[in-house]
Amino acid sequence: MAALAGDMTAEQQPGSGTPPVRILIVDDDALVRAGLSMILGGTPDLTVVGEAADGSEVLAATTACRPDVVLMDIRMPRMDGLAATELLRALPKPPEVLVLTTFDADEHVLRALRAGAGGFLLKDTPPAEIVRAVRRVAAGEATLSPTVTRSLIAHVTAGTVADPRRDRAARLLAGLTERERAVAVALGRGCTNAEIAAELFMSVATVKAYVSRLLARLGLNNRVQVALLVHDAGLV
Repeated sequence: MAALAGDMTAEQQPGSGTPPVRILIVDDDALVRAGLSMILGGTPDLTVVGEAADGSEVLAATTACRPDVVLMDIRMPRMDGLAATELLRALPKPPEVLVLTTFDADEHVLRALRAGAGGFLLKDTPPAEIVRAVRRVAAGEATLSPTVTRSLIAHVTAGTVADPRRDRAARLLAGLTERERAVAVALGRGCTNAEIAAELFMSVATVKAYVSRLLARLGLNNRVQVALLVHDAGLV
């Protein structure tokens, strides 16, 4: 899997008059950082404002650079990207986090998504897809395609969910209306907004409103976390 399919809402487009998305790149490989800087720095609506070589440097770099999006490697020597993501997302006004990974690190990606990361990219993702993914995360949208969402969740939740997590998920979802629950279950199946709209006879705009309402009611950061909660509850 070398690309991320675009399934979310409209991306921020160049030339829209809005300030460029500020990006912090965190990776212990200087060549990777340089390559990402070239890809992202050559796009008018994106700007790389800083780099860090380890997760232990992330909080200081975030304070200094004020990024909108942190592009985060997982495997780093002193503090890995998972711990760094958890620290960042605990801030009062955290930046969005986009995790860099390889497909065989699914169990690590799950931890990052539960911590509030906006999604993940494979390191061999084509440059144009990296740019699109950063725009989506900056707009508060998850970057996982339906196929990747289903594959990831199926892989990491194949075993029996621990009872406390299942009970918590069931309790949270029980407080939803029937319509909200239907949207949540569709998200758990990896459906796009357009697919949910067709299935539930809604407009796409109404689906977006329901997704926003779900995030607020469940206290979650993005639609991937809703999908994980639905899987924890055993509804899909």
